[in-house]
Amino acid sequence: MSSDTQTDEAHATGPGSTGAQAKDPRATEARATPAPHAEAHATPAPHAEAHATPAPHAEAHATAARTGEALTTSALHAAATGADTFPGVLREALNRRGLSLERVSERLRVRGITISQATLSSWQRGRSQPERARSLQAVDVLEEILELPAGSLRSLLGPRRPRGRTTPPDAEGAALQILGEDSVVEKALGARFRHFNQETSSLMVHDIVRVGETGTLSGISTTNVLRAKRAGADRAIFVLSFDDEAAEPVDIRVTCGRLAEATYLKGLKSLVLEIHFGRELAKLDTTVVSYAVEVSPSETPATHYERWSRTNLHEYLQQVFFHPAALPADCHRYVREKVGDPPRGRRRIPLSDAHDVHVLTSRCKPGVHGVAWEYGTGPSGTGDRPG
Repeated sequence: MSSDTQTDEAHATGPGSTGAQAKDPRATEARATPAPHAEAHATPAPHAEAHATPAPHAEAHATAARTGEALTTSALHAAATGADTFPGVLREALNRRGLSLERVSERLRVRGITISQATLSSWQRGRSQPERARSLQAVDVLEEILELPAGSLRSLLGPRRPRGRTTPPDAEGAALQILGEDSVVEKALGARFRHFNQETSSLMVHDIVRVGETGTLSGISTTNVLRAKRAGADRAIFVLSFDDEAAEPVDIRVTCGRLAEATYLKGLKSLVLEIHFGRELAKLDTTVVSYAVEVSPSETPATHYERWSRTNLHEYLQQVFFHPAALPADCHRYVREKVGDPPRGRRRIPLSDAHDVHVLTSRCKPGVHGVAWEYGTGPSGTGDRPG
């Protein structure tokens, strides 16, 4: 499963997974009450004070299901930028002409201009803009290819963006460095992804993952200590992703914070939580958010859990508790530079008498931090494969 917070995301996956991200993005979204200034978190169950009882959660979930609609990925991204901006006009023109980025790139190349599909994608998403002479020349040719009036795209370009190592990445850019483009988190949040983790940052995170008798994920609880980057921060958004369609959230409890939205996007196998702090924070003020998610039984045993972080955490504690009937034969920790990268720093970790393993990381750097485990195949007892 996986989830995403201002600074991290977590997952628990089945035996066939690589241990990277356990999400299978599809294009169905149901959403209740958007949160324009909220941040995004992802954990199996990761962000004020109030208790969310099962009744409010059930109501929020039901409301989301009733008001949900099927959205394409392009529709999700279209909401992120106005139609009167360079990205919006470019995107609308591409859709109107029915041209893929591959075809546009090829038509530009035929005219002696080399612009990659990745660059075109960044332009239409507003993540970068044409600035160099060759890129500006490409814009002029794009107006012809897309049958737009001369100068209509050029006139929408903003001032040149600052460059250099002293310019920190924005919230969206930092998340993209770890998640990559078109991630499940981005699809689940839609327009809100642009403001991902904008108001707060995580200082400390404690994840507790529970594996049931059959070796499948049974629940996750998270405590997150947040600091306000600016005055007025009052909420955060978390995206929790699952690998197995059968593993759906069946109960959500918020013990620190107030649950304002709980929407399960079945097509994306992701749960979006919006949690309010209960007050507006002053700049650099801190708050604690705690929540727990119980998961319905699955058919596929979980084999790992990951959390990604786009910023430095002061401390990250990850615990995995195993049912006595589903004890692993081996457990190890690892780190990835970003989602999908090969694991590095792999080290075995011991199973305690309480049937748990844990990893405590101080000064936790940006990246993907995971714990993986394997089951044996022998007769009943420690290391047997569950089920």
